[in-house]
Amino acid sequence: MTTTETGIPLFILGQGTDPHSERGVDCPGELPLASDPALVERARKAKERLGDKLFVLGHHYQRDEVIQFADVTGDSFKLAREAAARPEAEYIVFCGVHFMAESADILTSDAQKVVLPDLAAGCSMADMATFDQVEECWEALEDAGIADQVVPITYMNSSADIKAFCGRHGGAVCTSSNARRALEWAFEQGQKILFLPDQHLGRNTAVLEMGLSLDDCVVYNPHRPNGGLTREQLENARMILWKGHCSVHGRFTAECVDDVRARIPGVNVLVHPECRHEVVTKADYVGSTEYIIRRLEEAPAGSSWAIGTELNLVKRLARMFPDKDVTFLDRTVCYCSTMNRIDLPHLVWALESLADGEVVNQITVDPDTTHWAKVALDRMLALP
Repeated sequence: MTTTETGIPLFILGQGTDPHSERGVDCPGELPLASDPALVERARKAKERLGDKLFVLGHHYQRDEVIQFADVTGDSFKLAREAAARPEAEYIVFCGVHFMAESADILTSDAQKVVLPDLAAGCSMADMATFDQVEECWEALEDAGIADQVVPITYMNSSADIKAFCGRHGGAVCTSSNARRALEWAFEQGQKILFLPDQHLGRNTAVLEMGLSLDDCVVYNPHRPNGGLTREQLENARMILWKGHCSVHGRFTAECVDDVRARIPGVNVLVHPECRHEVVTKADYVGSTEYIIRRLEEAPAGSSWAIGTELNLVKRLARMFPDKDVTFLDRTVCYCSTMNRIDLPHLVWALESLADGEVVNQITVDPDTTHWAKVALDRMLALP
């Protein structure tokens, strides 16, 4: 570990320990040099050596140098399900972030081993809701006398502990594609919803898709006593939103939308529902990562699009659809820093280690957490 002049610890090439994150684990290993010109060929040969024993998953936000080796690309839940559908694959190498690899381990068999090339590839949003914080929140709801009215729903972008918490307390998991269906189901089970950990997805879904008002929503801040909320506020709320957000999507502003419309006449603004409410209300189209890709596929040639999501994906879409004008919604470059932890040196190191019979950076979820997290995931899968 090294330290910046401001005292901020940095884990170079994924080596070090951060006990306060969703990962909280060591990141050992000797990696090939990033400048090694033979990395692409080494990755290809390692994949060949492993053959059908290996299945590589690549999230849409990954670098091109990594995504080229993915057997399947997609969003987090699609990839976890793809892993579960490959029981013959002994090794699942997940090029994504930690909570995604956890989900893959939960949904795959005990005989399969899930590997994350860099254990420091976490998710800032997932880290905003720890198990202890959520337990304290539930105690506050119990003290307010409303816990029996509340159904917890957690976004897929959360740790296995939080998914398991929802499973134990009668709740479920949702994705950005089925959030509305999950909330409708939850309101059939109870009068209120505790939505974790992304406040923006919860608010946008409840208000823009289900007709609730902004006054029906309150934000629970885990860093303040009782979440910074009065008993009356909790009693009156229908949506109790966790104070969490995506560090990428949260940076887009209403001014970004106004600016791009001024620069590009007739532009279509397409954003992810993790964006702020004021951004989503100004956009022309809102949807999940898969929706964004599909919308571009179906768009007419010559149309202009400003996209509010992670930059690796936006750049890839611009190359995929050269007959359309595709631009990033913000003038400022914004990659997902933790997704970008998975680079070619880490991937080569993981693949060569597996080819040599050494399992590195294996992600395992304990049996009790796996059971309750799967309960929450199965409730989502059972949604109509």
